[in-house]
Amino acid sequence: MNGFSPDEAEACRRLVDLALAEDLGAVGDRTSRALIPADQPGRAAFVARSEGIIAGLPAAAVVCSAVSPDLEFTPAIEDGTAVEKGTTLATVSGPLHSILAAERTALNFLQRLSGIASLTRKYAEAVAGFPAQILDTRKTTPGWRLLEKYAVRTGGGANHRLGLYDGILIKDNHLAGLGGDVQLAVDTARSAPGNDWLPVEVEVDTPDQLEAALAAKADIVLLDNMTPEQMRQAVEWRDAVSPDTRLEASGGVNLATVRAVAATGVDRISVGALTHSAPALDIGLDYLPAGPTA
Repeated sequence: MNGFSPDEAEACRRLVDLALAEDLGAVGDRTSRALIPADQPGRAAFVARSEGIIAGLPAAAVVCSAVSPDLEFTPAIEDGTAVEKGTTLATVSGPLHSILAAERTALNFLQRLSGIASLTRKYAEAVAGFPAQILDTRKTTPGWRLLEKYAVRTGGGANHRLGLYDGILIKDNHLAGLGGDVQLAVDTARSAPGNDWLPVEVEVDTPDQLEAALAAKADIVLLDNMTPEQMRQAVEWRDAVSPDTRLEASGGVNLATVRAVAATGVDRISVGALTHSAPALDIGLDYLPAGPTA
């Protein structure tokens, strides 16, 4: 099973604690407690109901162990695997009432993260043959950012900055605060204490801003809501003026348009929809009857 980084594992544990608290409350699963003897064993399988890319098996394992140390979670595949409908992703065995208590929370993590990975894979496949890299954004579910960005990588995309703390992206409102002076913004960002190791990215939406950003030798220029023709012109201009500057397309990109964007020659394409609009992948938990005894 692909594993989380230490930071992702810690984020997952926090989310699992919150999720179980809101689902089980102070008394636990009333239905299972009323119907299922505490010592009744059980076994169930997480099964894909549709095709897609799986992400979140480590999170499902955390859920099961948090519900009960007596639950044994066994993955059948690794995160990042492309599956067909009917594929078994993992099994869980142990006290049946604990399996039932963990079911919905584990599925929520698996379905959400697999949905992001599946959508990301579609974007990555749509730009195959071009050098453009598919990136996520900060348009993530509050609290879920590290896990959602993990799912993007699992699906074949790459992560943009994690937050405001680990990247410099000079946007329109930053420029407005400096009177629109791109050169001043780039120079000031680079000279600020602690920023010497970070690339400086500038968002532009006009030819004049693009000219200024290239003249300032910005490391990355984000082309905001430009047409494919404008992007092609930007690539030609970049190649002539500042070939080391990378160009990133953003704004209004979808599966129907992303290949045309990649064909313009941009280096990066950031897509907020990867995390804010990915539909959950359909996954279920199927009870497995006990096999015959010898």
